Amino acid sequence: MKKRGLYRRLAMNGIRGNRQLYIPHILACISMVMLYFIIASLAESDVIRLMSGGEMAQELLKLGKGVIALFAAIFLFYTNSFLMKRRQKEFGLYNVLGMSKRNIARILIWEHVFTAVTAIIGGIVLGIILYKLAELVLVQLISGDVTFTIELAWQTIPETVLIFAIIFLLLFVFSLLKVRLTNPIELLKSESMGEKPPKANWFFGLLGAVVLGFGYYLALTLESPMEMMLGFLLAAVLVMIGTYMLFMLGSVLMCKIMQKSKHYYYKPNHFVSVSSMAYRMKRNGAGLASICILLTAVLVMLSSTSSIMMGIEDILEDFYPRDLIVQFGTHSGVTDEQKELVRSFAIDDDLEIENELEYEYIMTNGIFTDGNLALDYLYTDDDYVKVCVFDIDTYNRLNGSSETLGNGEVLLYYSESMDGSEINIDKLGTFTVKSEIEYPSFCPLNHTIYGMLVIVVDDLDVFNPIFEILGDNGNEIYIYRMWWYGFDIINLSESEQRSYFSRRGVELEKEAFALYNTGINYYISWDSLAENRSDYYGMFGGLLFLGIFLSLMFVMSAVLIIYYKQISEGFEDASRFEIMQKVGMTKADIRKSINSQMLSVFLLPVVMAAVHIAFASPIMIKMLKMCGFMNTWLFLGVTAACLGVVVVVYTVVYKITSEAYFRIVS
Repeated sequence: MKKRGLYRRLAMNGIRGNRQLYIPHILACISMVMLYFIIASLAESDVIRLMSGGEMAQELLKLGKGVIALFAAIFLFYTNSFLMKRRQKEFGLYNVLGMSKRNIARILIWEHVFTAVTAIIGGIVLGIILYKLAELVLVQLISGDVTFTIELAWQTIPETVLIFAIIFLLLFVFSLLKVRLTNPIELLKSESMGEKPPKANWFFGLLGAVVLGFGYYLALTLESPMEMMLGFLLAAVLVMIGTYMLFMLGSVLMCKIMQKSKHYYYKPNHFVSVSSMAYRMKRNGAGLASICILLTAVLVMLSSTSSIMMGIEDILEDFYPRDLIVQFGTHSGVTDEQKELVRSFAIDDDLEIENELEYEYIMTNGIFTDGNLALDYLYTDDDYVKVCVFDIDTYNRLNGSSETLGNGEVLLYYSESMDGSEINIDKLGTFTVKSEIEYPSFCPLNHTIYGMLVIVVDDLDVFNPIFEILGDNGNEIYIYRMWWYGFDIINLSESEQRSYFSRRGVELEKEAFALYNTGINYYISWDSLAENRSDYYGMFGGLLFLGIFLSLMFVMSAVLIIYYKQISEGFEDASRFEIMQKVGMTKADIRKSINSQMLSVFLLPVVMAAVHIAFASPIMIKMLKMCGFMNTWLFLGVTAACLGVVVVVYTVVYKITSEAYFRIVS
């Protein structure tokens, strides 16, 4: 019993003696547990699920809690490595004084049990306290109705305990292996063992520049929506790899250049900081690169999700210009009788409507390469496009223009770049592109991850040869002559419109199947602005909420990396500064040396993150346009504001951690 008490006391003394490192680590653990618990609870909350758009938000949160758990594991391993490095000398002393590694393992058990219990209990308690605040934020983002009761999903408590118990068990195993695989002499000397000054490897440096440049090139040149989905991920991976390679080499080169400059290097405020950095560039570069990547991730998430939420009403207005919209089509076209029939299904006798709008167009799919459009029924190629065809009269009426077309001429919009002035349509022949047009806001093909092709012809009858080949029963090609009909509702609130949409939509589908269950190929869709507003706010509000939580994690991680870097380097540099103070260096000189180090190296992650976001902006703008967000200036303004906030936070955090470094070395 006495031995067990000894191990416990040694563990607690070790934590108290290293509180500068342990307190931030424990606080980080508590924060990770709290964030996971809140996200997991909201993902299972009945209150959120029953709200309009809540189910969509919860699906995103379920994905988000997996990301949080994975990142928490990676980050806690990172911070634990700093703790172990600091404790190795102490464990080596225990070993030399007669303690076996088995005894040291028991000390580690108590330390990790204390940390785990404190973090899990503290994180869950703090999560319960802050849960309602998080729920109110999420409800506000998805435009739900505020409730004043607290209904926690209690089943998430054992889930949170299990996940973080596994993470802390893995941390203990890692720490144990670190001690067991190191001999006592190495443990005693571990803290004083510096790194050899690394050599500048020009090959890997140039390779890093090439990798980073290729990542930038992808971000600037990708145009196909299908390519963007995978291309953005590939570009992100390349940029991360290139960043690590360049930071590790660039830090070495920077120190060597500064050391060769006699006027710069041989000054009290530069000499110590540069010489000490030169001996730990490998670790320096990796830490700075990690900070840069985390800051870039914060900028990408916050700028994109905030922009969408600020412009969501514009997106809805473009996608759904009327409260209720019906689209109906067949191969042979929609007759006046069919229009009246669909109109009667859509409009109840007691419904008061205004702003009726209707028009006809052709909807189809195809493969578009080198000016050739081959109509196709299936998604079979990367060059797949969604095609919308208007006649010139409809285009002018809806666009407020006065364009004219000659024989065989068309107006054309293509979501990617197009070479040439002709378009060849399979089975119809070649047309001259009179001019390229902007994407028509009234075009109903907004929802697509594929390329978009809008063609304006003199008359829709140009496509009759294709419909004659197909007949009413043909399905070889996905193509319909469509009738678009929409109207605004005066006498129903938004919630009543959702109920009306649900009820009449079911009736419309039943009647359509009953009337056209004769083999005739037809297409029908039924959209409600009120219904889709809930889904959009649920999806994008959930994304912004998740982005805020992940950004908090990333910022906290960057802060701790900076803090641990300053503290660990402070202990390593203390002896050097002690010698320098004996030969005349003052505390004012020490402070100047610290500021020199900040200006020389530690602003680089922010500068590089700004460069990353600048090169990422073009592909982010294109991806946002796929979501219907067209306000580029709003996105750029939000991105600049986010960058400004990150710079301020980073500078404040560095100043605070620099004070801790100053206290140690002075």
